Amino acid sequence: MTHSLTGPSRPSVSPTPRDVAAILFRRPRLVAISFALTTLAVMLFVAFSARYESHFKVLLRRGRLDPMISAQPSSNVDFSRPDITEEELNSEVVLLKDEDLLRSVALSAGLIDPSTKQADLAAELERAVRKLTRRLDVEGLRKSNLIQVSYKDSDAQRSERILASLSKAYIHKHTSLLRPDGQVRFFNEQAAESEKKLHQSETELVNFTRASGVVAATLERDIAVEKLGETDAGIRLIDQDRAEAEKRIALLGDQLKQFPARSVTTKRWADNPAVLEKMKTHLLELELKRTELLTRFEPSYRLVQEVERQVGETKATIEAEALTPVRDETTDRDPNFEWARLELEKTEVQKAGLLARFYGATVQADSLRETAKNLQARSVEQQDLVRSVKADEENYLLYLRKLEEARISEALDESAILNAAIVEPPVVPALPNHPLALYLLPALGLAAFSSIGLAFAADYYDPTVRTPQEAIGVLNVPVLAWFPTAGNVFSRSDRLQSAFRKGERS
Repeated sequence: MTHSLTGPSRPSVSPTPRDVAAILFRRPRLVAISFALTTLAVMLFVAFSARYESHFKVLLRRGRLDPMISAQPSSNVDFSRPDITEEELNSEVVLLKDEDLLRSVALSAGLIDPSTKQADLAAELERAVRKLTRRLDVEGLRKSNLIQVSYKDSDAQRSERILASLSKAYIHKHTSLLRPDGQVRFFNEQAAESEKKLHQSETELVNFTRASGVVAATLERDIAVEKLGETDAGIRLIDQDRAEAEKRIALLGDQLKQFPARSVTTKRWADNPAVLEKMKTHLLELELKRTELLTRFEPSYRLVQEVERQVGETKATIEAEALTPVRDETTDRDPNFEWARLELEKTEVQKAGLLARFYGATVQADSLRETAKNLQARSVEQQDLVRSVKADEENYLLYLRKLEEARISEALDESAILNAAIVEPPVVPALPNHPLALYLLPALGLAAFSSIGLAFAADYYDPTVRTPQEAIGVLNVPVLAWFPTAGNVFSRSDRLQSAFRKGERS
């Protein structure tokens, strides 16, 4: 009694389990409805939220080595295969989340209603992209060159369809970034242009050959220079031979003056047999005549004497003829003179021939020299044309090789021989990511927590005074008696007003 009069009792700081149970039992309907609705909402959310997860993996690797684009027929190829860097891996992760890529996926995967109006298409597409961004998970696996892409959706078929479209779009995007389109077209155009220039250069070379009449100016110039050298050497030899011929002519002329034109070749002394024979015959006839005359006449006969005299004269003549033989000398042309004369004539003829050859060789040398000069100018022009033809041919062959390399590269790209490959394609998930029963306990716990919290909140904001402790806390006066009745329930504001009135009266 003394305690009640001296001051109010202090309420307990923390509620007891009985107070908590009392609060729950005071609001059973609110707790039940809140528990049921929370559990139902959580289960419905789990049932209709994304529970099917599909995924695929991308392998980054150093694939084939692309040929370098250079003017050389064959480029030095670097066969080193460095590892994939973290920057390259992160770049591919960002590329998989690219909004442009996701827009193409949203269109190809059928996330946009075909009946959507054109005016609302941009907004629908943006919403689809945001939804894809929220549900798409792209991460690089640690200590590997793999990137895992996963997507959650309430529809298993749609999840697989979206990732399949994403994988195809990613490979196409990756290919277009690493190998821009138009290489084959570019090299094809350049090859056609180079072929056109090559034909034009060849036509100019053929026209030059026809107009100048020179097939190989350099070769013909070299031949002309070689012949010119031979001709100059021949001219020098001819000049030497001509000088020798002049000296020979002078020497032969001096020798002709010394040699006689004719010389005795045979000297012979012999009797004249015809004269002696006639004289001896005549002598025999005279002796026969003398003998005949002596047979008939005397030796002193005049006829005999005459015959004797003739015999003596004939014998004297025969003896004189014997003492003076016939001298026979034979002369002929002197061989030295004739040799010198012939050699002189021959040398003079040879000199004339050498002079003719000298003049002919000089004219030929001048002609060859002029021809070599012309061919030198022609060779310069022809070499320019030949260089143009070779350069155009090299460019044409280079572009043909590069065109073939570009075609091979595109063929390899179409065959997915890239440095990014899908190693695990997306498949339709047969089971949800987590079973529905797994969410039941968390749903019950959340429902219990939310219902209890709602009951406490409702009780806290309820102004009704139900216990003496609440009355002491509200009125701040000691409670002498408490009669809980159904009709004697006042609000806290009423109790406060009554307490204030009582305080004023006292």
